[in-house]
Amino acid sequence: MESNINYRYSFKSIFAQINKKLMSYRRLFYSLALAGPCFIQIGIGIELTCSTIIIGALASDKSKNGLQPLTNEQASWFGSLLFLFTPLGSALSSITLGQYGHKTCMIITNVPFIVSQIMFFYANSVGILYACSILMGLSVGYSGGPSSSYIGEVCEPKLRGALMSATNVFYYVGSLLFTLIYAITLEWRLTVLIGMSIPIVTITILFLTPESPMWLLTKGEPLKAQRTLGKLRGWSSHETGSSKEFREMIAYTSTVVHGSEDIDTDEKGITSSWGQLFRPEVYRPFRLLLVYIFFANLLSGIQYGPYLVAVFTEFGAPVNVEFTLAFSVFLSMIGGIMTIFLISKLGKRFLTFSTLLICSICYILIGLIGVYWTDSKSITSWFVLILFLITTFMSSLGIMPIAWVLLTEIFPMKSRNITCSIGAAMGYLISFFMIKYYLELSNFVNFYNTFTLFGISGLFGTVYFYFYLPETENKTLQEISEFFK
Repeated sequence: MESNINYRYSFKSIFAQINKKLMSYRRLFYSLALAGPCFIQIGIGIELTCSTIIIGALASDKSKNGLQPLTNEQASWFGSLLFLFTPLGSALSSITLGQYGHKTCMIITNVPFIVSQIMFFYANSVGILYACSILMGLSVGYSGGPSSSYIGEVCEPKLRGALMSATNVFYYVGSLLFTLIYAITLEWRLTVLIGMSIPIVTITILFLTPESPMWLLTKGEPLKAQRTLGKLRGWSSHETGSSKEFREMIAYTSTVVHGSEDIDTDEKGITSSWGQLFRPEVYRPFRLLLVYIFFANLLSGIQYGPYLVAVFTEFGAPVNVEFTLAFSVFLSMIGGIMTIFLISKLGKRFLTFSTLLICSICYILIGLIGVYWTDSKSITSWFVLILFLITTFMSSLGIMPIAWVLLTEIFPMKSRNITCSIGAAMGYLISFFMIKYYLELSNFVNFYNTFTLFGISGLFGTVYFYFYLPETENKTLQEISEFFK
């Protein structure tokens, strides 16, 4: 269903959301609602890179500082525990999000992050490394629902995809900063100590961040919601598109505030968010999201993440591994930046098909070269490294950021808080199994054969999305929700 409303937002509105409007510091952070989520993404980039740095550092004998190299079993647990405990963090956020709001929950998510970095600095046993990974998992999981649903609710329809992609770029910024600091210092304890400054800055910013207008409406505060929306849109007047958007927002959230025939109720007539999970407009996009995250993780190399130092070493190219790791993150960041400009022009469907197909072909080529072209190692080592870096760039250009954009926009308002949290949790749970059992799979089928296996799987994923992935770019949340009914 196409919307007949043609929003006309002023340039002031756009600048307010992309953090470019110049004004006093308090008004700056109040209007620039995406600043907090962006810094949360920087922190997530650091948290998800910690295991890669530490596992590689301990294995290389460059910076043990009292810890022995991890065995394959210990490395698999340390690299994957973070993803195992994200569902618990997501469950906690889904319980508290509706009551305390996005802003408070985004502040809370930084507490276990800070504690884990302090523990890393003083770690003297594998058990402490495990504990730090668990704390980071809780932090990452808790942040998923509040930050994703917040971005989806405060962004204008025509800018939602681009701005969500922009915040994802900051994940790569965090990873790049972290890997560069380690490449320069070669001291992983000093690296995590420096990284601890990010959550502290994030908390400061979030205290100045406005609450979601949609959440305020569900709490019966329409006047405050209208004022907040006006400031988010650049103080636009009632005659501009913002007032039209506010009226539509009221209609959209009325199912939460007043109830309607589309809301499941229990025997006492109390509206149930959990009951919405069994409605077609919820479980259909949820099924699509899980399939999308699976293939996005698989073809972006999430399973190789904690072991990238060993992967680059296995390729055999004569390069500095630490700076190659940083360069791969840099390519991801460039891909993420390009997504911001391409997603509105090419659409999510085209970017998904093209990037998933290219990554699949590159993985298959890596596998075939590694297995069958073994007599020219000096040449093939560069080929497989370049092909892997191409997949790193292409996955960040399409399938990875789009997965998280879809998370924020394909669910109805009534169930969005819960489904965003559950969707993020399931995504990280998929990552846990991929990382935990990757080493066993590699030992069973051979290192290079894993690339062939994953590449062939990606081809099947491309066919699936051709038939089941709708185009959501420049569609309102209501239009997207109607598609899945």
